[in-house]
Parts: sequence; structure tokens; C-alpha cells
Amino acid sequence: MTDVPALRRGLAVLRVLATRPGPISAAAIARELDLPRSTTYHLLAELEAAGFVVHLAAERRYGLGIAAFELGSAYLRHDPLERLAAPLLRKLADRVGHTAQLGVLHGNELLYLVKERPSAPETLVTDVGVRLPAHLPASGQALLAHLPHAHVRALYPQAAAFVTRTGRGPATLPELRRALAEVRARGWAVEDGQVTRDFASVAHAVFDHNGRPLASVAVTFRHVCESGCAETWPAVAHEVGTTAAALTRQVGGRNPT
Repeated sequence: MTDVPALRRGLAVLRVLATRPGPISAAAIARELDLPRSTTYHLLAELEAAGFVVHLAAERRYGLGIAAFELGSAYLRHDPLERLAAPLLRKLADRVGHTAQLGVLHGNELLYLVKERPSAPETLVTDVGVRLPAHLPASGQALLAHLPHAHVRALYPQAAAFVTRTGRGPATLPELRRALAEVRARGWAVEDGQVTRDFASVAHAVFDHNGRPLASVAVTFRHVCESGCAETWPAVAHEVGTTAAALTRQVGGRNPT
């Protein structure tokens, strides 16, 4: 293969993987693109080496890798998204009386892009440009909950990825999966003291035109809870969800089916 046709075929492989709900076999990719299997395996090996594809050896399937996800989410770090989100977050902060933030995934970290405070804000340690372990804040869990299982596994390949800040939050992949299942069942993400003691947050995901998670809208507020907390703040979640849905519409997105 010369460079240009190989590039085109590699991009075609990524498009096939991007349109599937989960990992698929090399044979299925070869059939879809009418490529020889040897060529398909060569392309997959190169894409895997660059981080755009992950090979699930036990399942004999391939899925999108972290680099592909980061490339796609890079769109969200451009001014258009921030300009669209800022006025919505400003109104949200005024309605609920708490700080509102927009976050995106960057690998297994949550990066804050926009922060809007109410007229009488509470002091927060998070700010624009701050990165947090994605499995701890509600903003991160709201996004992780809507990723394929293989993507989450690729983001957390070993125990060292589960860093902690306050001793609370998922510490293993099974614990994280249970937490994300609760997010999907509830409809929104919550965390209480996992990022900063005596502060809690509620978050909803924002989706792209394919129904994939692109960003998250969250509000953070003081909540003193020593242990055994089970608050989910449905009234706050309703307001956050309304804002997330409005931003989803503005970016041309749709909720996943």
C-alpha cells in the first residue's frame, strides 16, 4: 500500500468502528470495506500502535482506542462549544444558586472548560483548566456511564489508574462499573465528598449527533456528610438536565436511544 491509499483505508476502518455500538472482529471490518484480511490486520496493527484502536484479544474484536476518543472530544475544547455553553451555565447557576461547570474527558481525566458562578458563590477548588480523575467527579461519571464497556476498560487498565483524593469513590474497575450502572439507571450522576470534602455535585451528559457523550454539565455545592450519604438531589438534577439538553440541541446532538 502506498501512503495515501493506506491513510484512506485506515480512516475507513475508524469510520466503521465509530458507527458500531461495540467492538467488532477484523473479519467483519474486512467484509464491510471489501479489503483482504491481511490488509485489514495490517491497518489495525498500525492504528493500534498509534492508540486509535484497541484490540480485545479475549474477544478477538477491535474497538476505538483512547487516541480516537481524544481526537473526537478535541472539538469540544474549541471556542464554539464554550461560547454556546457559557450563557446556559450562567442561567443555571443563577437558578440553582450554585456554581455550574462544563467538563470534557481527556483520557481518564475530566477537564473543566467553563465555570459560571452565582451572585453569592461558594469557594471551590476546581476551576477552568483544572483536571481531575474522571471516575471521581459527577461530571466524569456522567460521561463514562455512556461509553462502551471496552472504552472504560481501556481508560482504566490497571489499579494504579484509580487514584483517590478523599478516600471516597470507586477504587476498582468492578466498583466503577457498578457506579456507572447506577448513573444510567438514575439518569444523572452524583458524587458526595469524592473530590473535595464537604462538597457534592450533580451532573448530566451532553451528547453529539450520534448520541455519544461529548461533555457534561454539573453544579457543585456545599454538603457536609461524614458517612453513609445517599442523597441524589433530583430537583437540582432536573435543572442540570434541562441545561444539558439545551446544549445538546445547540450542538446538533441527540440523546442516545
